[in-house]
Amino acid sequence: MGVHSRMIPTEDASARKREIEEKLKQEQETLSFIRENLEKSDQLTKGMVSILSSFESRLMQLENSIIPVHKQTENLQRLQENVDKTLSCMDHVISYYHVAKDTDRIIREGPTGRLDEYLACIAKIQKAVEYFQDNNPDSPELNTVKARFEKGKELLEAEFRSLLTRYSKPVPPILILDAISVDEELEVQEEVVLEHLPEAVLQDIICIAGWLVEYGRNQDFMNVYFQIRSNQLDRSIKGLKDHFRKNSASSGILYSPAIQTKRKDTPTKKAPKRPGTIRKAQNLLKQYSQHGLDGKKGGSNLTPLEGYDHDLRVKHLSDALTEKHGAAAGKDEVLDSEIDSYIHCISAFVKLAQSEYVLLTEIIPEHHQKKTFDSLIQEALDNLMLEGDNIVSAARRAIMRHDYSAVLTIFPILRHLKMNKSEFDTTLQGTAASTKNKLPTLITSMETIGAKALEEFADSIKNDPDKEYNMPKDGTVHELTSNAILFLQQLLDFHETAGAMLASQETSSSATSYSSDFNKRLLSTYICKVLGNLQLNLLSKSKVYEDSALSAIFLHNNYNYILKSLEKSELIQLVTVTQKKAESSYRELIEQQIQMYQRSWQKVTEHLTDRNMPVFQPGTKLKDKERQVIKDKFKGFNDGLEELCKIQKGWAIPDKEQRDFIRQAQKKVVSDAYRAFLQRCANISFTKNPEKYHKYRPEEVEEMIEKLFDTSA
Repeated sequence: MGVHSRMIPTEDASARKREIEEKLKQEQETLSFIRENLEKSDQLTKGMVSILSSFESRLMQLENSIIPVHKQTENLQRLQENVDKTLSCMDHVISYYHVAKDTDRIIREGPTGRLDEYLACIAKIQKAVEYFQDNNPDSPELNTVKARFEKGKELLEAEFRSLLTRYSKPVPPILILDAISVDEELEVQEEVVLEHLPEAVLQDIICIAGWLVEYGRNQDFMNVYFQIRSNQLDRSIKGLKDHFRKNSASSGILYSPAIQTKRKDTPTKKAPKRPGTIRKAQNLLKQYSQHGLDGKKGGSNLTPLEGYDHDLRVKHLSDALTEKHGAAAGKDEVLDSEIDSYIHCISAFVKLAQSEYVLLTEIIPEHHQKKTFDSLIQEALDNLMLEGDNIVSAARRAIMRHDYSAVLTIFPILRHLKMNKSEFDTTLQGTAASTKNKLPTLITSMETIGAKALEEFADSIKNDPDKEYNMPKDGTVHELTSNAILFLQQLLDFHETAGAMLASQETSSSATSYSSDFNKRLLSTYICKVLGNLQLNLLSKSKVYEDSALSAIFLHNNYNYILKSLEKSELIQLVTVTQKKAESSYRELIEQQIQMYQRSWQKVTEHLTDRNMPVFQPGTKLKDKERQVIKDKFKGFNDGLEELCKIQKGWAIPDKEQRDFIRQAQKKVVSDAYRAFLQRCANISFTKNPEKYHKYRPEEVEEMIEKLFDTSA
């Protein structure tokens, strides 16, 4: 065992030795290979270094040869560029000396029809001016091109004026009416565009204006612009006035037929609400101011017609006035046309001014727009305000003559001015304070003169003299009453305007608010004042009649006319604002006058009473004295009945309902008393000729009473 164990390690050491020797041999071979390669690398490196050294030497030689050539070439190129630039500058400078000659023909012929070419030509001249000013300010060429530039600018200004003058035309009245028309049935209104200038012309004008501002340093064209456009604006409004005047004169139409002939899909102008009785009221008020139709008596003496109701009675009065005063009515139609024309011209001014401002903003520089617009609208605005002042002056003169119908011309105008004031103010926004204040000043003048007319009218109702020749012989409605009611009906149509008129004269702090309720109360107070003055005057006038029954009929007719007019025109709602019991008060007055009238029959019916009637037994013969009493009663009744029927048949009660009521009431009273009297005398023999005293049967008495207040019977 021991020998074997020693043998194993000896074998392992021998094997390991061999292995190490083999590795050593391999390493030696590798080392030899590396050494060989290093030697080769060193040889290659030496060769590369030699090549690079040779290349560097050659590059240095090349650089030394090329750099002088490059520098020489660069200098030559710079010289060439300088020569080219010099030649170009020379050509450019020389061209400035030829500008005057090159542009002479175009400048002389002007810009008409070739604005772009003309402006390009002007630009060349302008550059020449700048060149000579900077480089040779003393040269004669500078004066030449300057003169040419000024000539070109003058021709541009002339072209600006020419284009504006040639193409600016007044807007046709029909187009203006289309523009200001409103169709209440259409929710969305079709906007009517007012084209003042053709588009191509407008663009040329804008181009010229822009050049004059930027290069021409000229603001004179703005004066030219507002003068020409101002003239066209004024002519447009005057054309609308002439349109109204011609249509009114030729056909009597107060509103433009243009409105009626437009396309179906074009919004149409609805005539502004104009009270149908305004002309009638003016006629009646003028007749009243002249104290009667013929200088003797008023329309109250017109013949009452059987079957005419209250309204027809008043119409009869109006027709008679119109027939007797056709010339005055014609003047009123002209006046109405002028009022409508003025109202439309106000609306037209606003619409035209707005379109002018839109046009102006495209042509005039922004910081000059408001001032130019202010100047542009002055002539048309001044003419409108002057016309308004003339209306106020005419109203003032008429009021001095006690012609209070003049205030009726102010109402529709004032209402329209106030309705359009906000749009008016918006249109004039940015203009001078003096321009903005023109419309408010006119409104104030109209309110002042209107309030004065209202107050003086109320005083005239109170102080109208009780002239006997001016009293209606038939006891019908007095012209003073019809005047007053017709006048008040106009206040109803213009109640807001009239209330504001009265409020404008109030000095109390509460009045400064001009609230709707405050104005309404003022107007109600005024109407009640007029009615109160009218009632007092009518009561005074009624005393002119010697017959108290006719006086009662007169007051009855007038009170009834007032009440029915108030109820029919809804004036009663305004009256009750301050007088709650006005309606019942008038009914009481009417009833009092009916009772007063009925007393006139007492002198007839008193003969039918038992007073002084003899007491007798059936079959007893009456004494002569007793028979005479009965005869006197019959005679007194017959004579009284005939006399009253003859007199009262000529009296008038225009209201059919009232007329029938009074007749029926009187028939019943008289007929019942007469029948009772006849029954008492039926078995009494008081005369041999009973038919001499018993002249009328009860039915005949009723027929006679039925014919009262009927001049045709």
